[in-house]
Amino acid sequence: GKRKDMAGGEYIGLKECGAAPNCFCSTDSIEDSPDTNIPPFKWDTSKLSSRQDAFQQLHEVVKAYQPGQSNIDGGGFNIVTFDPEAGYIYVQFESLKNGYVDDLEFAVINKEDNVVQVRSASRLGYLDFGVNAKRINYLANALREKGWDAPGVLLETYQGYAEENRVTSF
Repeated sequence: GKRKDMAGGEYIGLKECGAAPNCFCSTDSIEDSPDTNIPPFKWDTSKLSSRQDAFQQLHEVVKAYQPGQSNIDGGGFNIVTFDPEAGYIYVQFESLKNGYVDDLEFAVINKEDNVVQVRSASRLGYLDFGVNAKRINYLANALREKGWDAPGVLLETYQGYAEENRVTSF
Protein backbone atom coordinates (compact mmCIF):
# COMPACT_ATOMS: atom_id res chain seq x y z
CA GLY A 1 0.00 0.00 0.00
CA LYS A 2 0.89 3.66 -0.03
CA ARG A 3 3.04 5.06 2.75
CA LYS A 4 4.18 8.55 3.66
CA ASP A 5 7.79 9.50 4.20
CA MET A 6 8.89 11.91 6.94
CA ALA A 7 8.22 14.87 4.62
CA GLY A 8 4.67 13.64 3.93
CA GLY A 9 5.32 12.40 0.38
CA GLU A 10 3.52 9.20 -0.62
CA TYR A 11 5.21 6.15 -2.10
CA ILE A 12 4.35 2.51 -2.73
CA GLY A 13 6.50 -0.19 -1.18
CA LEU A 14 9.47 0.68 0.96
CA LYS A 15 11.39 3.93 0.91
CA GLU A 16 14.49 3.82 -1.27
CA CYS A 17 17.92 4.03 0.31
CA GLY A 18 19.93 7.15 -0.36
CA ALA A 19 23.55 7.37 -1.45
CA ALA A 20 25.00 6.74 2.03
CA PRO A 21 26.26 3.19 2.76
CA ASN A 22 23.94 2.76 5.76
CA CYS A 23 20.86 1.12 4.29
CA PHE A 24 19.65 -2.00 2.47
CA CYS A 25 16.30 -2.34 0.73
CA SER A 26 14.91 -5.15 -1.38
CA THR A 27 12.73 -2.77 -3.43
CA ASP A 28 15.71 -0.63 -4.52
CA SER A 29 16.47 -1.13 -8.19
CA ILE A 30 19.28 -3.64 -8.73
CA GLU A 31 20.36 -1.64 -11.82
CA ASP A 32 20.32 1.79 -10.17
CA SER A 33 21.31 0.80 -6.62
CA PRO A 34 23.33 -2.45 -6.64
CA ASP A 35 25.05 -1.47 -3.37
CA THR A 36 21.78 -1.20 -1.45
CA ASN A 37 19.53 -3.76 -3.16
CA ILE A 38 19.16 -7.07 -1.33
CA PRO A 39 16.96 -10.04 -2.23
CA PRO A 40 13.53 -10.14 -0.57
CA PHE A 41 12.65 -12.92 1.87
CA LYS A 42 10.19 -15.68 0.93
CA TRP A 43 8.26 -17.95 3.26
CA ASP A 44 7.81 -21.63 2.54
CA THR A 45 4.23 -22.02 1.31
CA SER A 46 4.26 -25.73 2.20
CA LYS A 47 4.77 -24.80 5.88
CA LEU A 48 2.90 -21.49 6.12
CA SER A 49 -0.42 -21.33 4.30
CA SER A 50 -1.15 -17.61 4.60
CA ARG A 51 0.44 -14.16 4.81
CA GLN A 52 -0.94 -13.87 8.35
CA ASP A 53 0.83 -17.10 9.39
CA ALA A 54 4.05 -15.93 7.76
CA PHE A 55 3.94 -12.56 9.51
CA GLN A 56 3.12 -14.21 12.82
CA GLN A 57 6.28 -16.32 12.43
CA LEU A 58 8.27 -13.27 11.31
CA HIS A 59 6.98 -11.38 14.36
CA GLU A 60 8.15 -14.22 16.64
CA VAL A 61 11.61 -14.13 15.04
CA VAL A 62 11.85 -10.36 15.53
CA LYS A 63 10.66 -10.64 19.16
CA ALA A 64 13.43 -13.21 19.79
CA TYR A 65 16.11 -10.83 18.45
CA GLN A 66 19.05 -10.52 20.86
CA PRO A 67 20.01 -6.87 21.49
CA GLY A 68 23.78 -6.67 21.65
CA GLN A 69 24.37 -9.53 19.18
CA SER A 70 27.52 -8.79 17.14
CA ASN A 71 27.92 -5.71 19.39
CA ILE A 72 24.95 -3.91 17.81
CA ASP A 73 21.51 -2.71 18.93
CA GLY A 74 22.52 -2.76 22.60
CA GLY A 75 19.83 -0.21 23.39
CA GLY A 76 17.14 -2.71 22.46
CA PHE A 77 14.27 -2.48 20.02
CA ASN A 78 10.59 -1.60 19.84
CA ILE A 79 8.07 -3.21 17.49
CA VAL A 80 6.11 -0.11 16.50
CA THR A 81 3.69 -1.70 14.00
CA PHE A 82 2.67 -5.33 13.63
CA ASP A 83 -0.13 -5.84 11.09
CA PRO A 84 -0.21 -9.47 9.87
CA GLU A 85 -3.40 -8.83 7.89
CA ALA A 86 -1.70 -6.15 5.79
CA GLY A 87 1.63 -7.96 5.84
CA TYR A 88 3.66 -5.23 7.54
CA ILE A 89 6.07 -4.96 10.48
CA TYR A 90 7.96 -1.82 11.52
CA VAL A 91 10.67 -2.01 14.19
CA GLN A 92 12.97 0.62 15.70
CA PHE A 93 16.40 -0.48 16.97
CA GLU A 94 18.55 1.63 19.28
CA SER A 95 22.31 1.73 19.67
CA LEU A 96 23.65 1.41 23.20
CA LYS A 97 26.09 4.32 23.47
CA ASN A 98 24.60 7.16 21.45
CA GLY A 99 20.94 6.21 21.35
CA TYR A 100 20.84 6.29 17.53
CA VAL A 101 17.62 4.81 16.15
CA ASP A 102 17.55 2.64 13.04
CA ASP A 103 14.44 1.52 11.18
CA LEU A 104 13.58 -1.99 9.98
CA GLU A 105 10.55 -2.78 7.85
CA PHE A 106 9.07 -5.96 6.42
CA ALA A 107 6.23 -5.59 3.91
CA VAL A 108 4.25 -7.62 1.41
CA ILE A 109 3.81 -5.45 -1.67
CA ASN A 110 2.13 -8.00 -3.98
CA LYS A 111 -0.65 -9.68 -2.00
CA GLU A 112 -0.66 -12.63 -4.43
CA ASP A 113 2.78 -14.05 -3.62
CA ASN A 114 4.93 -15.18 -0.68
CA VAL A 115 7.54 -12.42 -1.00
CA VAL A 116 8.41 -10.15 1.93
CA GLN A 117 10.27 -6.97 1.08
CA VAL A 118 12.93 -5.87 3.59
CA ARG A 119 14.44 -2.49 4.51
CA SER A 120 16.94 -1.74 7.26
CA ALA A 121 18.34 1.78 7.47
CA SER A 122 20.16 4.18 9.75
CA ARG A 123 18.40 7.48 10.31
CA LEU A 124 21.49 9.54 11.05
CA GLY A 125 25.05 9.68 9.86
CA TYR A 126 26.73 8.50 6.69
CA LEU A 127 28.29 5.19 7.72
CA ASP A 128 26.69 2.41 9.77
CA PHE A 129 29.84 0.30 10.44
CA GLY A 130 28.05 -2.86 9.29
CA VAL A 131 25.10 -2.57 11.67
CA ASN A 132 22.32 -2.95 9.09
CA ALA A 133 24.02 -5.92 7.41
CA LYS A 134 24.52 -7.64 10.78
CA ARG A 135 20.90 -7.02 11.79
CA ILE A 136 19.51 -8.34 8.50
CA ASN A 137 21.80 -11.38 8.60
CA TYR A 138 20.83 -12.25 12.18
CA LEU A 139 17.14 -12.21 11.27
CA ALA A 140 17.73 -13.96 7.92
CA ASN A 141 19.61 -16.78 9.67
CA ALA A 142 16.74 -17.26 12.15
CA LEU A 143 14.21 -17.33 9.29
CA ARG A 144 16.27 -19.83 7.26
CA GLU A 145 16.16 -22.15 10.27
CA LYS A 146 12.36 -22.04 9.90
CA GLY A 147 12.46 -22.86 6.19
CA TRP A 148 12.40 -19.37 4.69
CA ASP A 149 14.44 -18.33 1.65
CA ALA A 150 16.19 -15.38 3.31
CA PRO A 151 19.58 -14.71 1.68
CA GLY A 152 20.70 -11.73 3.78
CA VAL A 153 23.76 -9.59 3.02
CA LEU A 154 26.81 -11.44 1.71
CA LEU A 155 30.24 -9.89 2.19
CA GLU A 156 31.44 -10.89 -1.26
CA THR A 157 28.44 -9.19 -2.89
CA TYR A 158 28.69 -5.94 -0.92
CA GLN A 159 32.44 -5.22 -0.91
CA GLY A 160 31.93 -1.48 -1.44
CA TYR A 161 29.66 -1.26 1.59
CA ALA A 162 32.15 -3.24 3.67
CA GLU A 163 35.11 -1.12 2.58
CA GLU A 164 33.35 2.20 3.17
CA ASN A 165 32.20 1.05 6.61
CA ARG A 166 35.63 -0.38 7.42
CA VAL A 167 34.28 -3.83 8.32
CA THR A 168 35.62 -7.24 7.30
CA SER A 169 32.62 -9.37 8.30
CA PHE A 170 28.89 -9.16 8.93
